[in-house]
Amino acid sequence: MHAEMLPGSICAPSMAAHVITENIGKGLPLFRIEDGLTRDGIRVDRATLCRWKKLIGDKLGDTLVRVMAKHAVAHAFCISTDATGIAVQPIYSHEKGSGPCKKGHFLVMIADRDHILYEYLGSENGRAIYERFRGFEGHVQADAKSVFNLLFDDEQTLRLKAPDLEADGCNRVEVGCWYHCRRRYWEAAVAECPVGRESLLRIGRIFDLDESWKAEPPSEIKRLRQRHLRPHVDSFFAWVVEQRELYRGQRGYTRTALEYATNQREVLIRFFDDGRLVLTNNGAERALKTVALGRKAWLFYGSDGHAMSMSALYSIIASARLHGLEPEEYLRCLIRLVPLWPAERILELSPLFWNRTRARLNETQLLAEFGRIGIPTAPLDTSGAGVGQAAAD
Repeated sequence: MHAEMLPGSICAPSMAAHVITENIGKGLPLFRIEDGLTRDGIRVDRATLCRWKKLIGDKLGDTLVRVMAKHAVAHAFCISTDATGIAVQPIYSHEKGSGPCKKGHFLVMIADRDHILYEYLGSENGRAIYERFRGFEGHVQADAKSVFNLLFDDEQTLRLKAPDLEADGCNRVEVGCWYHCRRRYWEAAVAECPVGRESLLRIGRIFDLDESWKAEPPSEIKRLRQRHLRPHVDSFFAWVVEQRELYRGQRGYTRTALEYATNQREVLIRFFDDGRLVLTNNGAERALKTVALGRKAWLFYGSDGHAMSMSALYSIIASARLHGLEPEEYLRCLIRLVPLWPAERILELSPLFWNRTRARLNETQLLAEFGRIGIPTAPLDTSGAGVGQAAAD
């Protein structure tokens, strides 16, 4: 018998891919999928659906998603990142029962336009995030959250903050997010502060100018930014310094916005260094909306293991959408191919290289629900980065 993702199961790859896409891609909880299948005359209980999803997620996480993460760390120019909280059901105890849900987090990492990766964190802290970025040397775009600070500390500072954490010796450059800066001025504008309204106009002008050059190559974008955008940015920060003196000692949205812009000035102007960098971290923010949608639908994850399995499935579907692939069909192909593919060449099946890999396969064999598939003997060239451009807004 040929190897299968779900050995001993009567579930076809297309059925498993459909359930996972409905659950993760559309945010439908498993009891609704179970109800829909029942109306179609197919009785499959939600525990079985959950087991399919868990087994496939574990297999993809241990193989394809793992090598995608290694490729991202080795070749990415800029990784955009953010995190959001989730509820996780604790392990049942006969003495204490199930107890209340504990809080975990999903960390998203967008590596240029190559991969979108989700990582489950049992605790969102500097050490956990540092381990996810271990070995990466490049730009990291994030908000000003303190949990990311360890990524940008030198070895001496890192030794003082976290003596038990081994430094990786990599130099990471922090890139700020202008939307996080703008959000605070928007709050001040809603509170009818004239400083908030004027800042929105100034920041809006910065966004409009940068958007007008989006189609240009990175070298030209850098030149245009220096020539036309730099005066507006310098004028904005000079105005912030003036207003900060007027609001010194006061409390409220305006003072918070002015302090944020002042403290983050160095990282907010980092986009002038390279035309591939973008102004905002919106890509990571939007990538977490899928998690937020599921959080409202199924409320919690069954265990740490289930959350880790889900993070792998999130990574596969989000990366497929990033490259314009149809998630359900792509996932069906993965369920067929991953058990048969050589482990040392598994990166060939990632969304970044999928179109090139599929062109080398027998379409009739690939469309079949079971059976062997001829694997090309010559490996695909996956060396180097893929698109090599920072994630766009």
